[in-house]
Amino acid sequence: MILRHRLSRPVGLLLVSSLTCLGLTACSGGDDTAGTPATVEITHADGTKEKVPAKPTTWPLTGLETKNGGKAAHPVLVTKMDNTASSAPQLGLSEADLVIEELVEGGVTRLAAFYYSQIPGTVGPVRSMRASDIGIVTPVGARVVTSGAAQITLDRIGTAGIEYTTEGDAGVSRDSARAAPYNLFADLTDVTADLKQKPARPEDYLPWGEEADLPKGVPATSLTADFGNHTTSWEFHDGEYDNINTYAAEGDEFPADSVLVLRVRIGDAGYLDPANSPVPETKFVGTGPALLFHDGRMVRGTWSKKELVSPLRLSTKDAELKVPAGKVWIELVPAVDGDVTFTQ
Repeated sequence: MILRHRLSRPVGLLLVSSLTCLGLTACSGGDDTAGTPATVEITHADGTKEKVPAKPTTWPLTGLETKNGGKAAHPVLVTKMDNTASSAPQLGLSEADLVIEELVEGGVTRLAAFYYSQIPGTVGPVRSMRASDIGIVTPVGARVVTSGAAQITLDRIGTAGIEYTTEGDAGVSRDSARAAPYNLFADLTDVTADLKQKPARPEDYLPWGEEADLPKGVPATSLTADFGNHTTSWEFHDGEYDNINTYAAEGDEFPADSVLVLRVRIGDAGYLDPANSPVPETKFVGTGPALLFHDGRMVRGTWSKKELVSPLRLSTKDAELKVPAGKVWIELVPAVDGDVTFTQ
């Protein structure tokens, strides 16, 4: 028998403290030399101190082990990607470390595809930024690859200190075989080659852990995230979640080891799109319900972000909720007008 479950609307907000790394040398590790301590102490933005590994050995966006200390010679790149039928086929999703799906006007979605541990060639179609992206990209100091944004958004992006690459910059060009505005693509190898800065290792995007750390939860073999006029559906097969209504090119789908659903508040970005539709803004700050889907089961928890720039924290009623290392797709589902269902 198939049981269908629906996530109830949030009733209130639970205040959970969050820590923000100050970008000290200790956050990015030191040289691999004899006598290096197993841990070092760092001070977070709220004044709290924490002991962390002296040299990170995992990638910040996947938690997977690496021999280079988890640091690349370029910043995290986040490509804003169209997520409608007009975008098909999407290119480059299979090589992303992490993907976040966010609401835009008209009840449809766009993707923020994160690239760090590996940099592919062509990705896209590339579309514009939203104010929602501030809370999405600032925790790892990402550079956004985008077609641009409304001036009100550009002003806020600039105030937030977010750098971006757009049409006319190295690596970004139009594909004459596709119709505008779905024909802008980026070659991320060319984008990174044009960048001069070599930033420190970003802070981990999620609280990474082992499968053994995960509470038992309940069986969940499929799920659907409903954004209003768009749904994203997943089925669990052979240890992986398959997006059964993806627009990705065949063989270029995102290989999700986990799907993390976060219920978020939606506000008004303060302007209309060209079709005179209000532009929504995801409030990726505060707290809300979280559902972590992994290995064919679902665990309930709470997410929290103290500020837009703060890292994402997850917890159950008893402890921190750690995400098993791997590739994760995050659904930022509206708390009021969106919905989440799953079957077991």
